[in-house]
Amino acid sequence: MIKQVSAGILALALTTSCVSKKMYTDLETKFADLKKENRSLADENEALKTGKNQLELDKTTLQAELDKLKAERDKLASDYAAASNNLKTLQSSYNALEKNSDEALQSNMNKNRELLAQLEAKEKALAAERARLDKLNRDLKDRSDRVNELESMIAAKEAAMNKLKETLSKSLKAFEGKGLTVQQKDGKVYVSMENKLLFQSGSWVVNPEGKKAVDLVGKVLGDNPDISVLIEGHTDNDKITGAIGGGVESNWDLSTKRATAIVNLLTSNAMVRKENLTAAGRGEYSPLVSNETAEGKAKNRRIEIILTPKLDEITKMLNEI
Repeated sequence: MIKQVSAGILALALTTSCVSKKMYTDLETKFADLKKENRSLADENEALKTGKNQLELDKTTLQAELDKLKAERDKLASDYAAASNNLKTLQSSYNALEKNSDEALQSNMNKNRELLAQLEAKEKALAAERARLDKLNRDLKDRSDRVNELESMIAAKEAAMNKLKETLSKSLKAFEGKGLTVQQKDGKVYVSMENKLLFQSGSWVVNPEGKKAVDLVGKVLGDNPDISVLIEGHTDNDKITGAIGGGVESNWDLSTKRATAIVNLLTSNAMVRKENLTAAGRGEYSPLVSNETAEGKAKNRRIEIILTPKLDEITKMLNEI
């Protein structure tokens, strides 16, 4: 445009020869100003183009960033929605869990209380059982001690009876083979004397030979005051007749009288304790052998002196066990 104006002015100057110098100078000045303005406008235009291009680049960059931010915003919104949903789900689960936990905790507490009560009851029962067992152990120990003491006493009694049997055997050795025997059984000592050593037939009077044997037994008993003595009279099964019996009513009566006669002889020894003696008649009801033969009848007609250790202490201890 500036070029066109300049050309127009020049043409006008050439065609108008009558233009004054002053006008020409003004025109040149205006032309110079216009050129200067034209360059300024061109520079400004270039600057504007450059600015426009930069703005377009910036716009593109900003648009890309905006699109990226929108995408990130949309993703964040989506993530937030998902997180919010998850939070709601978790909150619901937590609330349910908290409720269940409270119920479970209460249930466990109740169970623990029950278990504690059961445990305390068992501890009490265990303590009672322990006390019972301790008492039982003490009782067993006491009983064991008493049993040991009892065994010692029984052993001492047996030893004493062994010694008594030996003493009697030695004292009565002269009467061996004369119808007298000494034996020990069931913790007792038996001195058995056949009637031929002691009595005449049907009589309860002790003859001199028999009296010697009984006196020897009395001496041994006098040295052993803690012995219970049972004197048993025995007969065969022959019946006693009134004429022959001489005041004896029966075999039972005769056996009792003979036992009493032996007691009377024993008590003639002041060392023999009368309270230790018992007389009994067994008649024909406790035979040693059959009464079918004369030999059998002779064996069954006898006096048995049964010596037994006093068992009062042992019996008392047995009752305590």
